[in-house]
Amino acid sequence: MENRTSVEIGNDAGRAADNVVAALEAQIASGQLKNRAPLPAERELMEQFGTSRTVIREAISKLSSRGLVETRPRFRPIVRKPDYATVLHACGNVVQHLLTDKTGIKNLYDSRVFMERALVRDAAMSARKEDIVDLKTALENNRKAIPDSLEFYKTDVAFHGVLYRIPRNPIFPAIHEGYTSWLAPQWDQMLRSPERNEVNYIAHKAILDAILERDPAAAEEALTNHLKAAWEFVRVTFDWGEE
Repeated sequence: MENRTSVEIGNDAGRAADNVVAALEAQIASGQLKNRAPLPAERELMEQFGTSRTVIREAISKLSSRGLVETRPRFRPIVRKPDYATVLHACGNVVQHLLTDKTGIKNLYDSRVFMERALVRDAAMSARKEDIVDLKTALENNRKAIPDSLEFYKTDVAFHGVLYRIPRNPIFPAIHEGYTSWLAPQWDQMLRSPERNEVNYIAHKAILDAILERDPAAAEEALTNHLKAAWEFVRVTFDWGEE
């Protein structure tokens, strides 16, 4: 019998794992494997696909990297049916590699500014009564949290999150979740204070006031001024020099 190298054996295992991944992806997409339910046990999967434990574990690792299952030590993986948030979660590790310097962070931040400029214009023109209620509630929570910087940050994220929900398009809230998680490592290093929180609250109020006036140009200007000031604070904090 011809001797096979470890590389050849590994390639075979990789192809077998890819076949298992493709089959399980199809079962997740079709609903045969229910969303939020545990995957079948490893031994059951081994029998189903006629393969080894090593292959099954590699397949589960690949499914996890794609955001299709959640894994925790000592627990069976949990199925996650694909949605827009799943897609963004799956590319999160790649995005983090692009945020290793000022340029990468600034590019991502500028894309957020571009997105939110459009969102506030849309809100000023088409926000429904319930959207206005959500914005007012988020702003009031923001005001109450001014003395508590950790809570203020959460309410800050929540206020902007309402803007992403107003168009009733599931892609936008997923993008907001992406921005929040991708920029978190930098934002967590920012110095916070009640005085700085109050500045941001006033900026949020100016955005909402323009939306209430149904003035898209003023809403965009208020949003742009707010995020430009926020970036300037980031730039100074990290001593990134002049723009």
